[in-house]
Amino acid sequence: MTGIPLSAPDITQAEIDAVTAVLRTNRLSLGPELEAFEAGMAAYHGVRGAVAVSSGTAGLHLALLALGIGEGCEVIVPSFTFVAVANAVHYVGATPVFVDIDPVTLNLDPVLIELAITPRTRAILVVHTFGVPAEMDRIRQIAERHSLAVIEDACEAIGAEYDSRKAGSFGDLAVFGFYPNKQITTGEGGCVLTRDPNLAERLRSLRNHGRSAQRALTAEDDHGSAANSTRFEHVEIGYNYRLSELASALGRVQLSRIDEILSFRRASAERYQALLGEIPGIELPPTSLPRRSISWFVYVVRLGSTPEGGERPSALRDRVQAALASHGIATARYFAPIHLQPAWSSDPAARGLRLLHTEAIAARTLALPFFNRITSNQQEQVAEALSAAIEELWFLTRPTVS
Repeated sequence: MTGIPLSAPDITQAEIDAVTAVLRTNRLSLGPELEAFEAGMAAYHGVRGAVAVSSGTAGLHLALLALGIGEGCEVIVPSFTFVAVANAVHYVGATPVFVDIDPVTLNLDPVLIELAITPRTRAILVVHTFGVPAEMDRIRQIAERHSLAVIEDACEAIGAEYDSRKAGSFGDLAVFGFYPNKQITTGEGGCVLTRDPNLAERLRSLRNHGRSAQRALTAEDDHGSAANSTRFEHVEIGYNYRLSELASALGRVQLSRIDEILSFRRASAERYQALLGEIPGIELPPTSLPRRSISWFVYVVRLGSTPEGGERPSALRDRVQAALASHGIATARYFAPIHLQPAWSSDPAARGLRLLHTEAIAARTLALPFFNRITSNQQEQVAEALSAAIEELWFLTRPTVS
């Protein structure tokens, strides 16, 4: 049996041609491909400003900085997500306030968001988990009542919709990521969206060493104009979070294929639903939810307990994962709660914290191979191996009758 990866980028000849064309120019940074990719992201999401950056994490960092969030501030975040969310809050000297999730959508629970607000709260950082949009109308209402900013982490959710509006079009700022396991990729890269031109200008300055936005827009300013006496003037402390022309060209073509890509992934999710629906002991992700259109980032099942209980769910999950690995099938745990991670568990924001839904669900999750071009045959192999592993483990964990 040929190994089946957890994820794989979908690169066609069009992407290869676009990247190769950039290599034939003298503009490898801050050029027309960056501008075209940013314009495409803004148009697709119906917002005025898009600022491409070197990663989704860089985007989160700059979003917090652009909103003036820093030391003494609190930002409400989920723990059931990738660690970059909390890390970015730490980068600016603020405190993450971890809040539990809704057990169906796996997104922040709006009721618990409101309970977590204090006089120090400045923003709600909402993650659209696994491409399922969060309950943005209620979250926006909470934010408006308490004069809070909303940052959408839509790194997993490009193309998702809530009430027929694209994820990433609700917040004061929204961040996307384009790592190779995402729906579209730039290799490494991200993008920050905003409706506010002043925020967009600040983001462009921050991503390019704190130059003024007007002075930092062109490659000539950075590399070539001896007559430009101000190209080394910096209006604030900034960062090198630029996205290259090569990455931007890749992203531009990938974005032009977004409808096809989302269709591939939707069909693969539906195929898994059909293949796995009769297997006992697993809970499948929802394929439809009220007011939402899902953008399938990953396909994550939840493993149940054996009929007689006993073994911890996380131990059973790890054994299923090992059984699939023995067949060359890659899987992953999505997500290990941030507040239990070694880097965070001793932090005052996480020490002694209990998040019941986050912890119970995280112990049972298993992401199966899922990518644009996964074949029916590969998914059938995954389903057969998963069914066999669960059947064997159920048998092995039953008490012996003497």
